[in-house]
Amino acid sequence: MPRNQFQRMVFAFLTVLITVHGYVFYSLYVVNGNTLMQVTGTDSVIHAINAQGGVYMFGGMFPIWAVIVVELCLAYLLECLLGSPLSFKMTCRMFDPRRNHPMIFETVIICCTVLIMCPLMSLLAAGMYYPYYSGFHILTLLANWLKLVCFNLPFAFFSQIFIIQPIVRWVFGKLFARDIAARNSKEEAERPQNEQEAIADIFKRMDEIQENLAHERRQRKKLAEKIEQI
Repeated sequence: MPRNQFQRMVFAFLTVLITVHGYVFYSLYVVNGNTLMQVTGTDSVIHAINAQGGVYMFGGMFPIWAVIVVELCLAYLLECLLGSPLSFKMTCRMFDPRRNHPMIFETVIICCTVLIMCPLMSLLAAGMYYPYYSGFHILTLLANWLKLVCFNLPFAFFSQIFIIQPIVRWVFGKLFARDIAARNSKEEAERPQNEQEAIADIFKRMDEIQENLAHERRQRKKLAEKIEQI
């Protein structure tokens, strides 16, 4: 996982770079592929896109690379400003990174990111690909948005969990191999080196657990007192 702002920005860029290409392929080939081929009378999606002069966006036709660049910029901006910060805060409300397994914590972060980014990007897509040639109505925009969310949410969840994030973490690990190795060696040095240190570490953890339990009991007592006052 990234440890500073630069690493977080690199991690977000890798995620968005792979995700946008996957979404463009999913939208053009899986969701709208048959419709494009039927309208243009061609035998492949790429031929259908070339036949109609590009991909419809903002009321005009644009090449695929322009669509990818626009979605990449918008997705990266949303990921840095909203996706990453909010998903981390949401996860910290449910789990404690100091006590829960890192795999569980990271998986919940991915799920929260999908819950934030999928509706936002679907809303932007609903506006970008809205059929402005037939007029504009806010209810039609909302209906298109809900339809895109229904299409994109399952794809976003399973692709992020099983494909995109494993690839991003592998690439990220290669790019920052020295930093990760130094971090692991530091953690290894902090581990107990003998039986006495291990026993001391166990007692320290027990004290921390007791303090947390006492804090939870105090919070529950305060909550019960507030309920009685009501």
